[in-house]
Amino acid sequence: MKQIDAIISAAPVAPEGSEDEDIPAEVEYRNLHVAAEQHGIRLDKAISELLPEFSRNYLQQLIAARQVTLQTAVVDKPSGKVRAGDSIVVELRPTPQSQAFKPEKMVLDVVFQDEHLIVINKPAGLVVHPAPGNWSGTLLNGLLAHDPGIVLVPRAGIVHRLDKDTSGLMVVARSRAVMDALVQAIAARDVGRQYLAVGHKSWVDVAKKTVEAGIGRDPRNRLRMAVVDLELGHGKTARTDISFLANCAHGCLVHCILHSGRTHQIRVHMASIGHPLVADTVYGGCNIPEMQRQALHAFRLELVHPITGVQLRFQVDPPPDFMGLLNGWSLSYNAPN
Repeated sequence: MKQIDAIISAAPVAPEGSEDEDIPAEVEYRNLHVAAEQHGIRLDKAISELLPEFSRNYLQQLIAARQVTLQTAVVDKPSGKVRAGDSIVVELRPTPQSQAFKPEKMVLDVVFQDEHLIVINKPAGLVVHPAPGNWSGTLLNGLLAHDPGIVLVPRAGIVHRLDKDTSGLMVVARSRAVMDALVQAIAARDVGRQYLAVGHKSWVDVAKKTVEAGIGRDPRNRLRMAVVDLELGHGKTARTDISFLANCAHGCLVHCILHSGRTHQIRVHMASIGHPLVADTVYGGCNIPEMQRQALHAFRLELVHPITGVQLRFQVDPPPDFMGLLNGWSLSYNAPN
């Protein structure tokens, strides 16, 4: 996809014909121009591409509130079509979301970095992307402080996520071209993501097991995901390869390889086969003194560098709380090949 040019004001700028003294100090205007490749698409889609730091839902709310001007006319229909060269003015008023994309200094465990990408070892407890309840203090905020130039990349270059309480490796793009390439590689299953997990109950199944079960919103609890029948309800295909590593009386250590990237995929699939992750109370796990978050760690990441073509392989050992659980349960750990 070609780079979409967006003219974004660095400071509040009034639309043509307005008087500065009539503009509340807290209002910010973004002046945008529709690119040739956006000709004929919906207004809300065009704006979401030009302002990728905001969710499409939030931008639709601005349109409905008549805070968007298209070619000098105030609009309130998100489905209206735009033309190449159209001018759009979006009026932003302070909301948690509109103020979320700010740099915040934090210590990041950078495993690898070059001019094109960054590989981060994310600690448990760190939210990846701003969202309701976590509009600041996220990995995205830390990335904006670590690399100011990444503000020009949608979502600060984040191409995949880990749950807040999952630790481990993530790759981040430092340019739009690299981001597009990584997104395509992930969609094509060309990025290897491998995890260590500790589940409740001893493992009694075959040493290597593939779980292929669709995942969608739990119809009984919209805050959870669940294994669903794709012929009866909404969901997406999901596959996880699970290899047994070690056993004890309380549980098992397993190695998981993702072949799809559904929300909570490993957590849902492990629970579905009777081994909910330790401390994953959302899916049937129990807290224990040694572990206060789901026992899941993204320990290995493999990909082809999108610019140099070099095969990259990164691996990080589990953090202290995970190792404490393994030691406490006498689960021997040697990184799988």
